[in-house]
Amino acid sequence: MGRPTAWEPSRGPGAPEPGQGSHPDAGRTVLDDIDARPGSTTSLLRTTIGLYLRRLDGEISSATLVRLAGDLGIRPAPARTAIARLKRKGLLLSQPGGYALNPTAIRMLERGDRRIFEVRRMQAGDPWCLISATIPEARRDLRHQLRRRLQFIGAGSVAPGLWIVPGYLDDEVGQLLDELGAREFATRFRTDDPRPAAPLPEAVAGWWDLDALRAEHLRFQASVDALPDEPFAAYVRLIDSWRVLPYVDPGLPAELLPADWPGERGFAAFADLSARLAAPAWEHVRAATA
Repeated sequence: MGRPTAWEPSRGPGAPEPGQGSHPDAGRTVLDDIDARPGSTTSLLRTTIGLYLRRLDGEISSATLVRLAGDLGIRPAPARTAIARLKRKGLLLSQPGGYALNPTAIRMLERGDRRIFEVRRMQAGDPWCLISATIPEARRDLRHQLRRRLQFIGAGSVAPGLWIVPGYLDDEVGQLLDELGAREFATRFRTDDPRPAAPLPEAVAGWWDLDALRAEHLRFQASVDALPDEPFAAYVRLIDSWRVLPYVDPGLPAELLPADWPGERGFAAFADLSARLAAPAWEHVRAATA
């Protein structure tokens, strides 16, 4: 489906590890999916960079990046403003004539690849992961960040300080806890048989905001109807509109969702369109960077 290949900067003996290079901005916090609103100029450029810069050996000229932004309908001035924001956020590093992908962004982009292009769905009887977090009052900032990030990766709230996700997100939750420095305050449990007081479909409707998830699916489906004809612009806008959904929607079993759940239509539309658009979109980028 056009999944980008990984890019790693070459390292000789004694060279710094990724994220610890000599560039003064190499260790800066990188703009994550949670921070870029789909459809905005910054988000479209971030999606373009995430899709293609690793396939271009991690480098692109200023003129080419602005030209590709123009192919997305973005004028040069707003494009340069968005590029400057991506530099401030640490996704891009300046170099003579253009930009390089920050090595510290690679892990985040690869995690995004898995979510975007390898959509996972729970089946009845699959395991769940429970996260119990007790964070001291003095660390309210950490409590807020953990709640925000867990919600973004599709966690449901069972009770204050107790979250639930499909079992296949266990490793991702562990990475999140490590990144936030919250590992010491949290315990993870696995279970195949949660037993709430109400029937499980009713409990699920309380743990997740299904109305908000439904709205996200309908937003994506509306965006598909508005895609441009040109393959590059259509593909980037497709991925940009889609990329939030595999995060906020945990892929719950059909048996636990309303009968008219719109998710399946969106999954099918994404699979079909991404398969058809990925190759011609990449040819457009190759021609632009030749």
